[in-house]
Formats: sequence, C-alpha cells, structure tokens
Amino acid sequence: MIRGTTKLIVHLGYPTEAFKAPMIYNPYFEKHGIDAVVVPMGCKAEDYVRFLKLVFKLSNIHGALVTMPHKVTTISLLDEVLTTAKVAGSCNAVRLGPDGKLVGDMFDGEGFVRGVLRKGRKLAGARVLVVGCGGVGSAIAASLAKAAVAELALFDAYAPLAIGLAERLHLHYPLLQVTTGSADPSGFDIVVNATPLGMKAGDPLPMDVSRIAPTTFVGEVVMAQEVTPFLDAVRARGCEFQIGADMLFEQIPAYLEFFGFPTTTPDELRAVARVSY
Repeated sequence: MIRGTTKLIVHLGYPTEAFKAPMIYNPYFEKHGIDAVVVPMGCKAEDYVRFLKLVFKLSNIHGALVTMPHKVTTISLLDEVLTTAKVAGSCNAVRLGPDGKLVGDMFDGEGFVRGVLRKGRKLAGARVLVVGCGGVGSAIAASLAKAAVAELALFDAYAPLAIGLAERLHLHYPLLQVTTGSADPSGFDIVVNATPLGMKAGDPLPMDVSRIAPTTFVGEVVMAQEVTPFLDAVRARGCEFQIGADMLFEQIPAYLEFFGFPTTTPDELRAVARVSY
C-alpha cells in the first residue's frame, strides 16, 4: 500500500520494460512493513538532466536507482561522488543527504564481488580479465580493485574505454597492475563478460572459450536468460560460473545499506522476488 508517508525510490532509465528491481525491492518492503516503494520512471536522455534535479525536489523522495542510459551522465549532476563511482565513471544509486546534497555511488560491481565471494572464490591477489569496459564493466573493475585483486586485464572493442578505465584505476589504486588490449582469457583466475553479447540470438561469444581453463571462475552480466550461450559454453568446459541475475540480487543488500534501510540476504530476496523474464 502506497501512502502519503511512503518513501519514494525512483528507478530511472529508458526504456523501462526490462526493469527487474521493482519486482525484488517491493516484495521485500511489503514483507517487512517498510514504508517505501520503488517506482519505474521512463526518462529519455534528452530530459534526464532537468528531471533528476526536479525529482529530488519532491518532499517524499528518498533516493534513485539509475540505469541505462543515464549512469554516466549522473556523475556530473551530483554534489558528492564516492570512490567506486569515480573509478567506474558512472553511478547507479543516488541518495539525498541530510544537507540536501545528492550523493552517488555504484553498486553493479559490489554485487558482482559479493556474489563471487559468497561462492567461495578468493579475490585478494587474483588475476582477473574483464571484457567490456562500459558502465557495468567499469563498475566491476572498480569493485575488484577495492577487493584487492593483484591484476586486472581490461578489453573493450572500443579501446579508449579500456584505456580511460585503466587511467582511473591507476589514479585511485596505484599499486594495482592494470593491462589493456587483449581479450585472451588464458591464465586468469576469473574472467568476466561485461559486454552486451548474449542479449540477442546469434550474438558471437565475447571471448575464445577454448582458451578458458576448467579451473577459471566465469562471470556474466547479461540477464536476457539465466544461462546465456557464453555460460553454457564455459559450463561444458567444467568452469564454475555466476549468472547475471546473481549480481542483481547480491547488490541489493548493499543498496539497502546505502539508502539506510534494514539489509537482508540474497537468499531472502530470491525467496520473495516476483521476477519474470
């Protein structure tokens, strides 16, 4: 039940048809009697700069979830940007500070990292390849750096994206070994597909699966289906892996903490969620 006292968390992006977050947050809020609601709001890029400032003028606004195509644009609209968002160069959560300032952070990578750790994989000292250095890939790289990996190899079909991310990583994590330019997954402890490849039928695989060792842990960000063709291929090689939706469920406890709500576990979120594909 939405009341006059309900705290609004707006879910900003365009288009909204694929949004999954409201189907996870709202059942959780309902179960625990938390007077808050996540509301999808379709906002086109040309209207976003004006709209973000306006929506935070509402007296019952609590925060915003930000998704495509606004994650990068949001950075320049904030009063305070936390380190992970600075490295990522994008933001997917905004809260209203007590002084009325807009504070932003990035949780895509936090969700990925929490998921890997929950599955028993060690990140400290690991060698990791991230293929795709757009918004989600940059966020994952930022959180992997925060988790103290020893080496990050970055690849993007548009090389300046990988180079720019490497420069931001060097600035904030000067001891981290960062390389760019190769998508060869051989020799890495963890490899990540952070490209959109797999969203459409017939997409090529994001990397040469035959070069992935069976001991390598594989991460996926695409959520078009639970097991993408890429994950199906690495499963055939004997690799352990993490599906795209795991990143979503794992990051929500971090979001809840950021927004000042009681936190929970991914298992509880999965139990109450009403997600459909």
